[in-house]
Amino acid sequence: MKKTASAKKTASAKKAASKAGASKASGTKASASKASGSKASGSKTSAAKKAAKGGAAVKKAPAAKKVAVAPKKATARLKGTAPAKAVVHPPGDESPTALVRRARRINRELAEVFPYAHPELDFENPFQLVVATVLSAQTTDLRVNQTTPSLFAKYPTPEDLAAANPEEVEEILRPCGFFRAKTKSVIGLSKALVEDFGGEVPGRLEDLVKLPGVGRKTAFVVLGNAFGRPGITVDTHFQRLVRRWRWTGESDPDKIEAAVGALFPKSDWTDLSHHVIWHGRRICHARKPACGACPIAPLCPAYGEGETDPEKAKKLLKYEKGGFPGQRLRPPQAYLDAGGTPAPPLGAG
Repeated sequence: MKKTASAKKTASAKKAASKAGASKASGTKASASKASGSKASGSKTSAAKKAAKGGAAVKKAPAAKKVAVAPKKATARLKGTAPAKAVVHPPGDESPTALVRRARRINRELAEVFPYAHPELDFENPFQLVVATVLSAQTTDLRVNQTTPSLFAKYPTPEDLAAANPEEVEEILRPCGFFRAKTKSVIGLSKALVEDFGGEVPGRLEDLVKLPGVGRKTAFVVLGNAFGRPGITVDTHFQRLVRRWRWTGESDPDKIEAAVGALFPKSDWTDLSHHVIWHGRRICHARKPACGACPIAPLCPAYGEGETDPEKAKKLLKYEKGGFPGQRLRPPQAYLDAGGTPAPPLGAG
C-alpha cells in the first residue's frame, strides 16, 4: 500500500513538471514573437521617419488616358443605312489577310450606305467630263457644275473650245478660281484632242495623261465613268480616308493607288472610289469627322478623332445625309429616288 501511494505521488509530480515546462515554453515563444513584432514595427517607424526627414516623395502613377471605343453597332441613323454587324478592332500588327478582309468589308458597308454613288460632275460625254474634271481642281464639284452649262452651251465640241478667245473663256470660268490657268488647260487639251486624236477623247491612260492639265487622277475619272474601265481616283478625300483606316501608310498618290488597288479586285476600283469619296464628303470630314453618325465606326481604327455623340454628329453631316442639296444640277435618277435633291444653278438662292 505504501509503495502504491508513493508511485502515485511520483506520477503526479512528473505531470505537474511537464505542464510547467510547456507553459514556460509557450511564454518564451510569445515573448519572442512580441519582440520580433516590436522590432519590425520599430524598423518601419524608423524608415518612415528617415523618409520624412530626407523629404522623399512618393510618385503617383499617371492616370490612364481614356480611349474612345467604337460601339458594337453603328450609331448612325441614316436613311437606308445598314449598320455594321460586329466590332472589329484592327491590331497594330494586322496581318495582310486581315487587312484585306477589313478593307473589303468597309467597302461593302459603304455600298449599302451609298448605293446611288456616282461621279458628282455633270457631263453628257467624255469631252465634257474631262473638261469638268480639270476645272474641279481646288474647287468644289458644285461650283464646276454651276459653271460648265454656260461653257458647253457656247463651246460644245473640242473644235469650238480650241478656237475660243481665251479672254471670253476666262470670264466664264472666273467663278471656278484659278480661271486663267484653267482656261489655258482646257483650251490646250481641246487643241490636243483636235490635233492628235481627231477631236475624240482617247480611252487609254497613256494617251489621257498627255493632255494639258490631265494627270492620273483625272484620267481614271474619265476612264472609269466615261469608258467603264476600272480605275482608282486618289483625290484628297480618298487619301485622307484610306490613311485613317490604315489601309496604307503611303502619302504619295501613285503609291496609295498601288497599295489600295492590291486590296481589291480590279472590277471594284471605280465604285470603291465613289464610295470612299462620298463618305469623305458627307461623313468623314477632314477637321470634324462625324464619328457618332458613322455607319462603319466599328471597323475604323480612327474612331474618336471626331464627334462621337450621335446627336451632335448628325449636325455635321453634309449634302443629302444632312438634308441638303447635292452637288449635281442634273443628278442620276437613282440619287433622286434615294431622297437626294439637285443643286441650284449659279446665282440661285
